[in-house]
Amino acid sequence: MPRFKPCDYNQLQMVPLSLDQQLVPGTLEYAIHTLIEERMDLSSFDERYQNDDMGRRAYDPKVLLKVVLFAYSRGILHSRPMERACKENITFMALACGHQPDHSTLASFISSMGKDQVVSLFTQVLLVCQEEGLLGGTHFSLDGLKLSSNASKEWSGKHHDLLKKKQALERKIEEAVSEQQEEDKKEGDPDGRRRNEKIQKLQHHADRIEKFLNETEPKQGKSGDEVQSNITDPDSAKMSTSHGVVQGYNAHAMVDEDTQVVLHAEVFGDGSDGTAMEDMLEGTEENLESIGREKPLKDQVISADTGYFTQKNLEACEEAGVDAYIPDRKFRQRDVRFEEAGRHRRPVTNAQKKKKEAKPKKWFSPEDFRYDPELKTLICPAGTQMYVKSENFSTGAGQTGVCYQAPAPACKACALRRKCQQNPESKEGRRVAILDGREPKKKKSITEQMKEKIDTPEGRKMYSKRLGIVEPVFGNIRANKRMDHFTLRGREKVNLQWMLYCLVHNIGKVAHFAPSYAKAV
Repeated sequence: MPRFKPCDYNQLQMVPLSLDQQLVPGTLEYAIHTLIEERMDLSSFDERYQNDDMGRRAYDPKVLLKVVLFAYSRGILHSRPMERACKENITFMALACGHQPDHSTLASFISSMGKDQVVSLFTQVLLVCQEEGLLGGTHFSLDGLKLSSNASKEWSGKHHDLLKKKQALERKIEEAVSEQQEEDKKEGDPDGRRRNEKIQKLQHHADRIEKFLNETEPKQGKSGDEVQSNITDPDSAKMSTSHGVVQGYNAHAMVDEDTQVVLHAEVFGDGSDGTAMEDMLEGTEENLESIGREKPLKDQVISADTGYFTQKNLEACEEAGVDAYIPDRKFRQRDVRFEEAGRHRRPVTNAQKKKKEAKPKKWFSPEDFRYDPELKTLICPAGTQMYVKSENFSTGAGQTGVCYQAPAPACKACALRRKCQQNPESKEGRRVAILDGREPKKKKSITEQMKEKIDTPEGRKMYSKRLGIVEPVFGNIRANKRMDHFTLRGREKVNLQWMLYCLVHNIGKVAHFAPSYAKAV
């Protein structure tokens, strides 16, 4: 008969544990703990507590902030899993100093954060990044990430669509009530309770839509037409992404080139990037000025993808005095490096096709006339010398040049007259204007200037850096940290949560690259 080691689940065991030793230098949890304890001022959080003389002791905001930030870094975005982690995970226990805050405390702490508090936390970490030499300040890159919010896209629609949905719910309620009345006439109704719950649920949804329609005006888009509203979160919007259509926000981030530190983060309830540049530049400038930099955007290189190529964004860059590199959607078609590359191949226009398939010329063009430098005149295809008709010839388009004309007797007896003179009845000689290409200088539009700038070798080189600056940030936030959706509602609250996501990213940069935090001091 086999023998096994005895198991006694009633026995007690003493597990020696030092919370301080769980926070190892070079780890993210160590950076979070050290920054909050030694470098960050959380005195603004004290105003919410009124238990100086009486009442139960509260959890220290430092403890709650450590738990929330570390939970976000592990992809734990909801309060109940955070509560469970504080009871089961040794690293959470160390950060919470053995405390076990419940989910309502954690949820209330997150949702009650104010803008000034979160911005202060963000800029304080940004200051640490500057002091540790993590900000290069030579090239900033901007991009957006579309994330779903705490709202269902099924509750979106224009006002007339929502009204139809309400009417459909009311019809279902009438049908359910009719079924209930029919069942009441019978001896028993085993499903009566379930049917009543269904009716109440449908009525709740109908009342919810009616209240929304009565209290809100139709949401207007940029063109002035009505766009879809969302009942649960009116500030959010339906947006197309590579992961499908989501109901959420467009989260933007301005990133520094050196170690991909986020300089400013802000969300917009619009899937388009066409109007975000001004706000992002202003936010970036305010954050950098708060850490002691003067005129931080003056002549600063800013790169962004094609979604930001709009008149409004380019004007914002010009007003801010930045050196922007923002390509239009067809810039790769003009790039000679992609001439033979599949989808980026430059399409052949109809004019080019016609030129390729053109028949022999019916009439002589100015290119068929030869200029003789010794005689300083034109020689026609028949060999006749032409005289200067006008030295200050100009076209309606503003181009200037010299107009030559052949002698009328020579043209009248010329064998090539039918190919040279389009009007056979003309009694004058053929006229040919040689334009010098000069035309009145017109100021090019800001979009044309940007196209020319991007098409230069320097422009393509500067823009190519964007991919390695900003895309790794979104990959880290969404894939590595799994902060891939928002748990709050309303643009103001979601904006603060997005800043916390980027704050976690920046603390990760401190943990890996800052000399004072990447190893024991």
